[in-house]
Amino acid sequence: QVQLVESGGKLVQAGESLSLSCVASGTDIHLNVMQWFRQAPNHEREWVAGLTIGDSTLLADSVRDRFAISRDDAENTFYLHMDQLKPEDTAVYYCNVPIGARNYWGPGTQVTVSS
Repeated sequence: QVQLVESGGKLVQAGESLSLSCVASGTDIHLNVMQWFRQAPNHEREWVAGLTIGDSTLLADSVRDRFAISRDDAENTFYLHMDQLKPEDTAVYYCNVPIGARNYWGPGTQVTVSS
């Protein structure tokens, strides 16, 4: 079993930067794939970024030039670093870890970007 908790969401102004963290806990943690999703009101949940234990990184086209993902194996934590934030980045951000046939999700953290 794996439990995930996001933190770091807040209200920021357009153009500012913000970093989110996701802390994993449980009895047997293997973070081979780490992902971030987001969901804005009245929108479908959208994949944002992914990272493997071998440091292979993927980013959605909409954030490729502005966002980055990283990890800290010793702390079972991974991060989403966001630069040049735009109002359209406003959403609840969720971390996700797929393990076998299961997906583990955090409860989400709200990021609001004002224009």
